[in-house]
Amino acid sequence: MAFDPTALPWLPPPPTDLRARARAVDGDDRGRALQQLATSRLDLSGVRHVAKAVKRALDDGAFAPLRRVDLAILAGSTVDLMKDSIVAGGARHGVAVAVHGVPFGQVQQELLDPTSALRRSPADVVLLMLDHRALPAHGDPATPHPGSAEVLDLVDQARAALAGRTLVLATMPAPPVRRFGGLDPALPGTPAAAVAVINPGIAARAASWGAPLLDLASVAAEAGTARWHDAAHYHLHKLPFAPDLGPWVGDHVGRLLGALRGAARKCLVLDLDNTCWGGVIGDDGLEGIEIGPGTGLGEAHAALQRYALDLRARGVVLAVCSKNDDANARQPFREHPDMLLREEHIAVFQANWRDKASNLVAIARTLNIGTDALVFVDDNPVERAIVREHLPEVAVPELPDDPSGYVATVAGGGWFEAVAWSAQDGARADQYRANAQRATLQEQVADLDSFHRSLEMRIRFAPFDGVGRPRIAQLIGRSNQFNLTTRRYTAEQIAAMEQDPDVVTLQVRLTDRFGDNGMIAALIGRVAGAALEIDTWLMSCRVLGRRVEEATLAELVRLGRERGLSHLVGRWIPSGRNGLVEHHYDKLGFEGAGVDREHTLWRLDLDRHEPGDLPFAVER
Repeated sequence: MAFDPTALPWLPPPPTDLRARARAVDGDDRGRALQQLATSRLDLSGVRHVAKAVKRALDDGAFAPLRRVDLAILAGSTVDLMKDSIVAGGARHGVAVAVHGVPFGQVQQELLDPTSALRRSPADVVLLMLDHRALPAHGDPATPHPGSAEVLDLVDQARAALAGRTLVLATMPAPPVRRFGGLDPALPGTPAAAVAVINPGIAARAASWGAPLLDLASVAAEAGTARWHDAAHYHLHKLPFAPDLGPWVGDHVGRLLGALRGAARKCLVLDLDNTCWGGVIGDDGLEGIEIGPGTGLGEAHAALQRYALDLRARGVVLAVCSKNDDANARQPFREHPDMLLREEHIAVFQANWRDKASNLVAIARTLNIGTDALVFVDDNPVERAIVREHLPEVAVPELPDDPSGYVATVAGGGWFEAVAWSAQDGARADQYRANAQRATLQEQVADLDSFHRSLEMRIRFAPFDGVGRPRIAQLIGRSNQFNLTTRRYTAEQIAAMEQDPDVVTLQVRLTDRFGDNGMIAALIGRVAGAALEIDTWLMSCRVLGRRVEEATLAELVRLGRERGLSHLVGRWIPSGRNGLVEHHYDKLGFEGAGVDREHTLWRLDLDRHEPGDLPFAVER
């Protein structure tokens, strides 16, 4: 049977009592139960039940650990019937989405009118979604279609009008009718040629602005252009695509919003026997397993390894979780000539006879990430069911019987969606592997101070700049646990801060003898009288326990003294995800300084702070 991504085949079937379960979801942390319900193969009826439950949770303010997103959709066609699908898709990917109504077919009016529903909306994320119907009529196929420039001008207007909000740009699906058949792309005046100009223009703007990109053109192409464009439903209801595609489109929007809020997964965990190769290494031996060229089965397993390496190259961490003798499990990585994966590609290698749920917890602990950052790929349906039962927060794709479908299934789930990429992202897998090596070293060193000094750490402080800005924007948009206020800023807002004399910014990088950790922290402070108020303090959890917080505070104190200030002011704003840093300021020696907007303020007098002996060489 052909792989049909629109049916969400990587998800398990929904429970038979989905409606009753959705109605029964309650409690202060109901978001986890909602995410579990949404992580199933929902149809239009199913997404409605889940969406209603998410709305109740949002109204009650009880949706933890989901992250809230307030979304408005600016479109030429009606999107009312896709709202529930977006809410359900968002819950599946870690966000509670509130969709705010905006009239359709009035894109320019909504952008230009300061009293429009869009401009008055509390939405902090706006999705601009246009299709070929936005193109004006053009009768001369030999001259460039004027609609290309008009649409791109509209995109530019949206950026100007929505400054301060996150603008998500969607590419435009191909038109369903070709005026000249196969000659359409060669004639610059056809709608197809216009769309072929518009989409690269949208993609270029997204890259230049640091704006998230929803590649709706590719989504429509996967579904099939003829299936995507449903003329009857468009003429009757102005729907931009066939109604039955709603859950699939909602999943694509949801995964992007999840990535925008830092909920994308970080680690691909692979089973070995009959997953990374055909056969059982302990029974069949090195010569008996199937991997690589020569057989269709071997090539299918090699394709999964190749996909894993592609993920690793963009920063996804790889781990192994296998019921096997450790020596047997490692042998193909070391000795088989057709293995693409090698030991150095694997950050954590768990091969033993313990249950896989326990091993997944150990993998997450070693990498210092949550189990909700894991995607576990296993050919065995029993093992998949056990992991789902004990660790429902782990993403576990339903694999087909035929290994040739493994790559499409794992990729189709969208768990590793990206909204930005930098060279530092590409180095992340090596950084996590180095972290695992540090953890091993820590077990061998007698005391913590000796361990810190054995790392030979060098910490570098610098203000925000254009080179670091993409990574800074990514950290601010994605960091949730070690983030004192979880305030979100766009790349444009960050650029403005760089020029503001009353704003103090810090980007922090860390290296040690195991390698470069890259940028691991970002801080924003605002001068207010004699105080430096800490607006944003976030840090990668990868470097927890290495006294980076103390070194960073020492740098803030130094900068405050340079400006002649007397004290620092900090606050912790609970988000449902940042309980890790509730006592951050207290631990660093700040004193309680009252309450502001129901948030406890903390104060540190600069003349009283002594940083002590820190295990860093400092660079500026």
